Amino acid sequence: MSSTSGALPQPRRGRPGPWPPAPPPQPQAQPLSWAKRTGFQSRVSGESLPSASAPNSGQVPLPRPAERPSDLESGPPARPSSTLPAPPAAAGNGERQHPPAPPPQARTRRRDSEGGRPNGQAAAPPLPRLQEEEEAPERQAHVKYELRDTPGMLPLVVYGFQHYISMVGSIILIPLVMVPAMGGSADDMAAVVSTVLLVTGMTTLLHMFVGTRLPLVQGPSFVYLAPALAIINSPEFFGLNDNNFKHIMKHLQGAIIIGGAFQVVLGYTGLMSLFLRLINPVVVSPTIAAVGLSFFSYGFTKIGTCIEMGILQLLMVVIFALYLRKIKLFGHRVFLIYAVPLGLGITWAVAFVLTATGVYSYKGCDANIPASNNISAFCRKHVLRMKSCRVDTSHALRSSPWFRFPYPLQWGTPVFSWKMGLVMCVVSVIASVDSVGSYHASSLFVATRPPTSGVVSRGIGVEGVSTVLAGLWGTGVGSATITENVHTIAVTKMGSRRAVGFGAILLVLLSIIGKVGAFIASIPDVMVAALLCFMWAMLCALGLSNLRYSATGSSRNSIIVGLALFLSLSVPSYFQQYGVHPSVNSSVPTYFQAYIVASHGPVHTGSGGVNYVLNTILSLNMVIAFLVALILDNTVPGGRQERGLYVWSEAEAAKRESAFIKDYELPFKIGRPFRYLETVVYHR
Repeated sequence: MSSTSGALPQPRRGRPGPWPPAPPPQPQAQPLSWAKRTGFQSRVSGESLPSASAPNSGQVPLPRPAERPSDLESGPPARPSSTLPAPPAAAGNGERQHPPAPPPQARTRRRDSEGGRPNGQAAAPPLPRLQEEEEAPERQAHVKYELRDTPGMLPLVVYGFQHYISMVGSIILIPLVMVPAMGGSADDMAAVVSTVLLVTGMTTLLHMFVGTRLPLVQGPSFVYLAPALAIINSPEFFGLNDNNFKHIMKHLQGAIIIGGAFQVVLGYTGLMSLFLRLINPVVVSPTIAAVGLSFFSYGFTKIGTCIEMGILQLLMVVIFALYLRKIKLFGHRVFLIYAVPLGLGITWAVAFVLTATGVYSYKGCDANIPASNNISAFCRKHVLRMKSCRVDTSHALRSSPWFRFPYPLQWGTPVFSWKMGLVMCVVSVIASVDSVGSYHASSLFVATRPPTSGVVSRGIGVEGVSTVLAGLWGTGVGSATITENVHTIAVTKMGSRRAVGFGAILLVLLSIIGKVGAFIASIPDVMVAALLCFMWAMLCALGLSNLRYSATGSSRNSIIVGLALFLSLSVPSYFQQYGVHPSVNSSVPTYFQAYIVASHGPVHTGSGGVNYVLNTILSLNMVIAFLVALILDNTVPGGRQERGLYVWSEAEAAKRESAFIKDYELPFKIGRPFRYLETVVYHR
């Protein structure tokens, strides 16, 4: 035998385990009280924290280490690096231990409906425990000034003015579309603009004191524009010659008052709190997006009448809002905040220079003479271009008084029609859905918690009162929460309701100065159309941004939203084109042809009023999107995380939190008359 035969045999080496070694299991945190009630299941660390980019829950945010405040424009903050587990101790056999390599991310396949992490992402560490609900949680700041903050007099003036200037397009552009469609003059347009400024200021103050008390501007809503145009183009108004503006306005006022009264009932009876169970991001997103998409036939068709000025206006706004959005002057993103007024000012100045130098002057032609009255074929060819490109065709600024106070019933006694009122009742439901999304998103920015269902119902009731006031004063459309509010708060970092209230007072004062309304009314039509192209595109984007609360990778949600958007364009197109012949209704501009559906729609019953209501409602893009999304989202199976259900604060827990009470409690003990509604009706 060899010398090695007597040696002990070497122990057989075991099969190596998986490499790198799995980290030791982490203890699971006990579910919190609010998580037990809502069925919340975490997917990522800190998911219940409402963030500016993807807030997923409306509950108490998680405390986390101090970091740089999140900024929507700068992207999400970097995630902290996680520490690797220590390598196992040496086995004592003298073998050299190599430090383990960083563990690769586990690649697991999952179904979309499980609402889990995407493929290739690591599992989340356990959530830290929250404070007791009775305590006011310390929250990550997303804004410079939150809901109850007082910035000081100078910042109050600056931020209050800036907040409304950033939304100037949403406030003033609707009358510039509606009044010409009603046959109104430049003086009528100036008076309507002044009325809109007054009602916007009054209703914003009303909502700030007795509504949700969130810093949300109430004003003319694009949701009401399409049904208003449908009423304006009703068959009974064809052939009017004298005082057609006031005649149509009185019918609009009656319909708006009926719709506002229905919204008051919806809010103050508690029906809205029950309806909230059906409204989720997958429903809100396509509904708001369809509002912006429904005006595609108006936008570039109107720009084409003076293509160079329209393209210049659109490019100016896009450059300021996108390419220069991160440039700061004096600590503010001036170009992003003031994109609309800056773009309008530059384009208007260029058009003024071209008009003064005679570029848009044609020998022997007068822009104020209609094309049909011109004998010369040369003038008939160029008169539309002159009216669209020149800046001196409106005489509103010269003829308007310096001071004019808009008053109720200034156009006459409203005319009530049940069929027009029923259309506005349906539209008020869509406006309420739009407002619900704004309430939830804005509360995650500026308040300690989302509002309760009672506070939401109270806000919808106040919006109904605001719509009734808009009908009495005669703005032409109803009043609702302007969708752009959330974007404005994110950009300006101003969430103080005192600043918003100060800006509302400024609007009321400006409405009395008649020259202000006349100046706005003198904006050339082609520039208005270019600004509206940007505003409607932004409205569509803001609607789709609500999907960030749900599982965006879910095939269920994608199919529902895609189907709702497609049908919202296809179904109304069928109603609008049914029975239309090229030679019929030639007096109506091509971009308003979609709103004469009541005279030729496919619904034919024994009642003309029923035909009018069904043909008009089913031709509205937002109504079709809302119905499709509402039915599918509430019938197709899906988990709470996947659907991204809005989580509203519970009344009992909110009463024990002093910060919540300070955020939403009505001032001056106004809430005592509503005690029954808040304790019995809203919470059943």
